[in-house]
Amino acid sequence: MERRLAAILLTDIVGYSRLMGLDEEGTIAHQKAHRDDVIDPTITQHGGRIVKSTGDGLLVEFPSVVDAVKCAIEVQRELADRDADVPEDRRINTTLVSISETSSSMAKTFWEMASTLLLGWKH
Repeated sequence: MERRLAAILLTDIVGYSRLMGLDEEGTIAHQKAHRDDVIDPTITQHGGRIVKSTGDGLLVEFPSVVDAVKCAIEVQRELADRDADVPEDRRINTTLVSISETSSSMAKTFWEMASTLLLGWKH
């Protein structure tokens, strides 16, 4: 069995339900722009791979914890800069839920636990 280490990054959009209630179309467009322009390219730049995506969360695998942390910091900074002129109650703030390191033999179990316990995703 191949063994390798992987860093797992979980993210969540703060207040997503509230934002959707205020302006569903605007929130979706704003989120899509963030994903297209900042989040997805930054994940790729740092060697990450999106394993699962929901309306307001991502489960991302990286080759190392260092790559995951660098990506998370860069995304946080870029989104803060992009939303500087957006009213605070309308900003999309992505929260880092967890970064942990696991071997590939434990990855499937981790994905299942993380998606079920932390984000409520169904398989």
